[in-house]
Amino acid sequence: MAEFDNKVALVTGGSSGIGRDTALAFAQKGAKVIIASRRVKESKQTVEMIQATGSEAFFVQTDITQAVAVENLINQTVATYGRLDYAFNNAGTEGIIGRAIEQTEENWHQIIDTNLKGVWLSMKYQIPQMLKQGGGAIVNNASIAGLIGFANISIYSASKHGVIGLTKSLALEHAKENIRINTVCGAGIDTDMLTRAFGDKGKADYAAQHPIGRLAQPKELASAVVWLCSDAASFITGHSLTVDGGFTVQ
Repeated sequence: MAEFDNKVALVTGGSSGIGRDTALAFAQKGAKVIIASRRVKESKQTVEMIQATGSEAFFVQTDITQAVAVENLINQTVATYGRLDYAFNNAGTEGIIGRAIEQTEENWHQIIDTNLKGVWLSMKYQIPQMLKQGGGAIVNNASIAGLIGFANISIYSASKHGVIGLTKSLALEHAKENIRINTVCGAGIDTDMLTRAFGDKGKADYAAQHPIGRLAQPKELASAVVWLCSDAASFITGHSLTVDGGFTVQ
């Protein structure tokens, strides 16, 4: 039996981009997949893509900033598949681009609630289920903006620094309980979010800043997520894996 067969993987923000490709990657390995997102049409398309490969998947409309919604997500996951083995907490938002002094309190709350509170709430309800089963693996989507500073995305950067700190702390709390918790830190990933943030010209300029000479495809980050959940990464916890084409080593 393959490692991921009969295992259950949850992907938040699975309606497009990195989340969609990660959901497909889990399914290709044999896992049953739950898609959580606020976007119904796109999420159902992800489910259909997975089902077309012969794998199992279902969608739960979820606002990860709301505790009752996240609790419902985990309850539906367990009611449907009986367990939760892997989670990729990926849902996030870039917010409004601009200098910190120009940002609104509303923008602060939108970014922090989605990118940081949402990850905390997700783990708050994922981990107790994993404890009941005797273990599991969680990967949180951070960013190289959680490792270094970036002008004009200060709130986003703060949220991703927070995700890394939260991950390290919870990894320590559950290290002896067979629950591994890590982050992936991507640089430029060719997604709709990046296009919204930078525009076509800005995206091309950003791509040129990567020593590898291009942006990453979402499936390249997805591969890192699945690997961190696999037995090949069994001695890795509290780690931030950079998938950045050399950006942070310049």
